[in-house]
Amino acid sequence: MKIWTITITISLLGMLLYSCGGEQEAISKKGTQNIDSLLMKYPDSIPLLVRHGGYYFKKYNFNKALSSAAKAFRLDSTNIAARMLYADVLNNRPSRTIEEVVTAQRHFGYIIEKQPKNKRALVSMASTFSLMQDFDQSFKYINEALRIDPKYRDAYILKGTNYLQMNKISLAKSSYETAVQQDPKFYEAYVALGNLYQKEDNPICMEYYTTASSIAPKDMNVLYLEAYALQYFGKSEEALQKYREMYKIDDSFSMAQFQQGFIKQFYQTDIDSAIIFYDRALLQEPTFVEAWHNLGLCYEDKKDKSQALQAYSKALKYNPEFQKSRDAANKLR
Repeated sequence: MKIWTITITISLLGMLLYSCGGEQEAISKKGTQNIDSLLMKYPDSIPLLVRHGGYYFKKYNFNKALSSAAKAFRLDSTNIAARMLYADVLNNRPSRTIEEVVTAQRHFGYIIEKQPKNKRALVSMASTFSLMQDFDQSFKYINEALRIDPKYRDAYILKGTNYLQMNKISLAKSSYETAVQQDPKFYEAYVALGNLYQKEDNPICMEYYTTASSIAPKDMNVLYLEAYALQYFGKSEEALQKYREMYKIDDSFSMAQFQQGFIKQFYQTDIDSAIIFYDRALLQEPTFVEAWHNLGLCYEDKKDKSQALQAYSKALKYNPEFQKSRDAANKLR
């Protein structure tokens, strides 16, 4: 039986907040929740646009980040902070095209020409070549950044990501380890190391996830990885406790409910409890196909043919190609 997981995306570069000159004090006093209202008051303030875009860039809201970054760049294309933010958003947003990566590369090149020792621009330039699978050029810019600052964390993160894409796992691990030596609070690197060791079925991954969750105790993705690793290596009760802790933090995180149902169903044969957890998961995510399927299996175990068929029907409604539910329903009929 397959255990369903989620994918955690590790950013190539640290998302940085941008300084905003004269408006910085106002933002600090009023709080970041008022950035939108401040921008309405000062719609053409380049420092504030950069600050606004940087805030949403860090929050992975690329649409808002791009809107502010593009406007700041249009207002003053010579402003390095505006150009840097604009290029960063183009280069990092999930829907980027190759043309946008090339555009970002051109902007990073402009910044490097003006500021040859700008290590962040150098690593950002390196990341564009990584996306193009040109690792020789990528390492060239990474190494230039490390010549400027041998302890630059983001350079080691990108080195690790490059080695990972090149399937040089030991070098990837070494680079991520070096990154956390430079910045012990950079929990994303611990997550990356945990992922690598878990793929090797090495239980040491749990130590990395635990460290990451101690740094980011309310990051649901990190908490999920820690709980799932415990589950994966047979520590069911500890995993259930972690999932319960997640529920207290955010009761809308459906995967935590699904996995509790999975443990109750397949590890502890507590079918009634499993049904409760699957129902909770489906309350938050009604199109959760695997939850509907497993719910059908639960009702089969309870000899409730009608409820089982309804659950399989729901799974097939949301994914007509989900063969396991189709086979189960056909067999039950």
